[in-house]
Amino acid sequence: MSRSMSLPRRSWGLMAMCITLGFAGFLPDLDVFAQQIIPKPDHAPPGATVVLRGKGLGSFKSATFNRVTFAGVPALIQRWESDLVEVKVPFTATTGPIEMLVGKKKLSAGTFTVVTPHISSVSPREAEHGAILTILGEHFGETAGGRDPNTMFGVNDVMIGGGVVRPQQWTHDRIEVEIPSNAVSGDVVVRLASSDPLPDGSCCRPAEYVFSNAVSLSLIPTVRVDPLSGPVGTKVVLFGQGFGADRRTNDAVLIAGQPATIAQWKDDVIVVHVPLGAKSGPVTIKSRGRERTVAHFTVHAPRVTNIAPASAPIGTLLRINGEHFGFYSENGATPYNFMDFNTGENRVEIGGVPAVIYRWHDDRIDAWVPFSAKSGKVVVYRNGNKPNPDGSCCLEQGSVATEAGEFSLVTPVIESYQPTSAGLDEVVTIKGRGFGSFLKTAEHTHLGINQKVYKRGDVTLNEAEADAVVSNVSRTEVLFNGIAALVESWGDTEIVVRVPHRNLYGVGKKGEFFDNLATGPLVIRRGSWDILPNDTCCTQTQWLSVEAGQFTIEARGLPDRDYWKHNRPD
Repeated sequence: MSRSMSLPRRSWGLMAMCITLGFAGFLPDLDVFAQQIIPKPDHAPPGATVVLRGKGLGSFKSATFNRVTFAGVPALIQRWESDLVEVKVPFTATTGPIEMLVGKKKLSAGTFTVVTPHISSVSPREAEHGAILTILGEHFGETAGGRDPNTMFGVNDVMIGGGVVRPQQWTHDRIEVEIPSNAVSGDVVVRLASSDPLPDGSCCRPAEYVFSNAVSLSLIPTVRVDPLSGPVGTKVVLFGQGFGADRRTNDAVLIAGQPATIAQWKDDVIVVHVPLGAKSGPVTIKSRGRERTVAHFTVHAPRVTNIAPASAPIGTLLRINGEHFGFYSENGATPYNFMDFNTGENRVEIGGVPAVIYRWHDDRIDAWVPFSAKSGKVVVYRNGNKPNPDGSCCLEQGSVATEAGEFSLVTPVIESYQPTSAGLDEVVTIKGRGFGSFLKTAEHTHLGINQKVYKRGDVTLNEAEADAVVSNVSRTEVLFNGIAALVESWGDTEIVVRVPHRNLYGVGKKGEFFDNLATGPLVIRRGSWDILPNDTCCTQTQWLSVEAGQFTIEARGLPDRDYWKHNRPD
């Protein structure tokens, strides 16, 4: 008897079982484990990925040998391992059984429910371009998919008014998108992409989309508010569309619930001013029976950190440093400050006398000490008002005053000067106190030139017309018998100049001829202006002159007479 014939009875039973189960090297029949295949999830929309887990599923051979169907509809296989298979829910799938086909073997993988995306709400229902739209619902899927629209499986996305919008965040029940600038009002729809396999099981048919229910969204024009902060009186401009060609009775702009004074109302622009007593809060437009919040405005109080100098003579440029002074010429009705150059009641007073504004920035004001200035408080005033009930100007006019500090007006005093006579170009030193600083800006910087330039008017120099700007004036001078000297240095206690060149043989006409101009008064003078009674700038330059005494220009420093006869030695 052979060795095989002597096997124990139990071994013969095991061999018979193997033959019954299908031989193949003791590989188990797949039907034994069919009940162990579990789909996760067991419900999803078309295009979603479903994972089928089991044991002994074998390896992938081909798209015709390895197949998965949803209620008989072939699905696209993405991955096949011996214990895990990933497939896409086909576009035409319906609720029913999932079956796996391995060669001629058919395995049951449970029942699958096909669902469709559903939007329960969108927020806000009325929005501007650029706003974030939140979509709540169910069955959106776990992800929007790849960002490449040409990916073989398609890309899940959102449609607004027929236009495709890529999401910023995507979960199975919540989607966030930024409304693009080219979007139009219309329906919001979530669409999920899916691809079915080709008849031979390979990839892929063109992507198709499953759509959710539609929810309407109204897009309203964006309103830009500029600026978003400032003190009382600040000009606030709202740029947009659809405000209405004219303002109706109940149309208004509110800042923190308080009506603002309306200076201009057009279909695409509204100009208002921050009223007296305003507080920080939302900017709200009431137009054509609708109310809309478009921005948040912060009301600042002007604050002064220091002034310099604290004491000086007239004509000094006083600098006021701080913050939230606003801008000088923003009281007009146009959207831009320099179009109408309306300063309103914005001003600086020194000892109760209005100063001449040279520069006015949000964090710094430069003002000339006026000719009629007095010692006292320096105060910065911001123009303000309260509108009538209909928004027009004005129920109340006023201003916000901010004290900057104390200023002492100084009168120049000459104590001595040396020498009392000198030749041309010789140095003369004048000592004293209260001379102030040397003004390095000429009359070219007269305030009126700014307004003329911004109004695009013609500005002429050195002409006697009423609108001309006279340039041959320096407002800190030392005069020798009426002729200005070259200033070498100018300090508060000492001035150094050079004797000027001048005609010593006399000037004038018959009966009024001055034959000796060598001797005359030595004078220091400072010039400044005053604000006119109608609060406009300015009077003609006015002078504060202090005489040191008589000075004689001696006949020294003149050219050698031989120069005129022998100016070419060769």
